[in-house]
Amino acid sequence: MRALGFDPGTATTGYGVVDSRGSRLTHVAHGVIATPSKWDFPDRLKFIFEEASRLLELFKPDAVAVERLFFVQNVTNGIQVAQARGVLVLAAAQAGLTIGEFSPTEAKTAVVGYGHADKRQVQEMVKRLLSLDALPKPDDAADALAMAICQVQIGIVQQRYAGK
Repeated sequence: MRALGFDPGTATTGYGVVDSRGSRLTHVAHGVIATPSKWDFPDRLKFIFEEASRLLELFKPDAVAVERLFFVQNVTNGIQVAQARGVLVLAAAQAGLTIGEFSPTEAKTAVVGYGHADKRQVQEMVKRLLSLDALPKPDDAADALAMAICQVQIGIVQQRYAGK
């Protein structure tokens, strides 16, 4: 199974691609989709959609994982991030892919085993699980890899229950 994880943002959207064979995880790629701050918001969303679509075509994942948003303080920023999240989900839906939506707590639990782990703990476990030489950077890409790992693990569990 190949999973592509996204950590949505309007300035920086992280992505991470992970393969799995049984319980073995392999790092394929990670990085960010960055939009210049001087661009108008609609142009940023368009670029995020186009780049997400390009990544889906390039990596041909079996499933996509997108972070489910939770915001309390900055509602305006949260709404913009939600719109970026929406174009990511749209790109995956148009590609006909299974889409997993996970909260940061769910991803932390899948990767670290503890839903309240800090960023450093998540990065360290992503590094270990994927046998990376260094912590994945930037943070947005590390979070996207954690989303992809979560999708893989959920997929393995679903396959076991389905008897596959």
